[in-house]
Amino acid sequence: MSRESDAEPTPHAQPLPGTLPEALRAELIAFRRDLHMHPELGNQEFRTTAAIKARLEKAGLKPRILDTGTGLLCDVGTRDASTVPMLALRADIDALPIPDTKAGVAYRSTVPDRAHACGHDVHTTSVLGAGLVLAELDRQGLLPNPVRLIFQPAEEVLPGGAPETILSGALEGVGRIIGVHCDPKVDVGRIGLRVGAITSACDRLEVSLDGPGGHTARPHLTTDLVTAAAKVATEVPALLARRVDARAGLAVTWGRLQSGHACNVIPQHAELSGTVRCLELDAWREAPDLVHAAIDEVAGMHGAKTVIDYVRGVPPVVNDAAMIDLLAEAMTARRGADAIESTEQSLGGEDFSWYLEHVPGAMARLGVRTPGDTARLDLHRGDFDADEEAITVAVELFTASALLSRNHA
Repeated sequence: MSRESDAEPTPHAQPLPGTLPEALRAELIAFRRDLHMHPELGNQEFRTTAAIKARLEKAGLKPRILDTGTGLLCDVGTRDASTVPMLALRADIDALPIPDTKAGVAYRSTVPDRAHACGHDVHTTSVLGAGLVLAELDRQGLLPNPVRLIFQPAEEVLPGGAPETILSGALEGVGRIIGVHCDPKVDVGRIGLRVGAITSACDRLEVSLDGPGGHTARPHLTTDLVTAAAKVATEVPALLARRVDARAGLAVTWGRLQSGHACNVIPQHAELSGTVRCLELDAWREAPDLVHAAIDEVAGMHGAKTVIDYVRGVPPVVNDAAMIDLLAEAMTARRGADAIESTEQSLGGEDFSWYLEHVPGAMARLGVRTPGDTARLDLHRGDFDADEEAITVAVELFTASALLSRNHA
């Protein structure tokens, strides 16, 4: 979706350089549409990486491809021993393995069963645009401190591409980090902010149950794995709810339960798969031991042997209060205080959280809904799309944050 900006200067706005020139705005929309037409899954973003690299090099910058082969780091401005730690701007560049179902859209995905259905194309284009604007400000001597651009692969692949990106040196010399995530429930031109946890922890859980099967006429001679699996599915979540503070929001939700092949045969094997989500960081750290114990306890009551594969995903994104202040000041300077709204904690996971294990930072929700639109599009759906004015908003937010970051050192 694309429309002309209808944002009017506000009486609260401060005169900051770094607004988005119209010619660059049009170029960025075209760039985003190209990414949208050619989505790539996590750790396969070779075309995307090459496109970002080429545009940064055209601007005279020196991007470096990550050690993993996709994704890039690029510094804007000169850093020396006297420079304060940099502010980093992070974007994720991967797509999802789902079909693009949008109708009548020229930039619909050209790759079967691949779509930018989470807005990562918008995130990527916004950080690219901010980097280009900041590079021009640096040439004019108007960039107070250098800024690092992080184009991270594989956000959608647990535990995310952030840990490998950090190992590639993404946070060396960085003192703070910010990012945005598209929010189809927020109107374009606005952002949602929240101090503290803004997303939840998300882990993956695979459980195998085994025991001697047999004839359904003689269940007393077997380990009734169907019953055992059903009890694990229903009783483990309830048991966990009594073993942690309810405010921690620890929840196991099953997505798959499979066992047996015939109505008169008690099987020897059963499997369950699901997710573990948690609102609170300390409870997330305790979750593996709690979940293991609960599953073993319930399964053991029915004589089933368990094999549990608990796959760590991501911790919650916990926004730093000072960094939220920076984003609020930046947005106020660009679009006025009325362009900011409070937002709730989401149950979704985001690997931006791994950066915050090392440096303070914050993630804002970027409005991508056209005002008045009643379609109620959501993330991770094949018909997801974004009002492309959001790119301008995000570029303005990022550039203002870079310019104002010296006030929050």
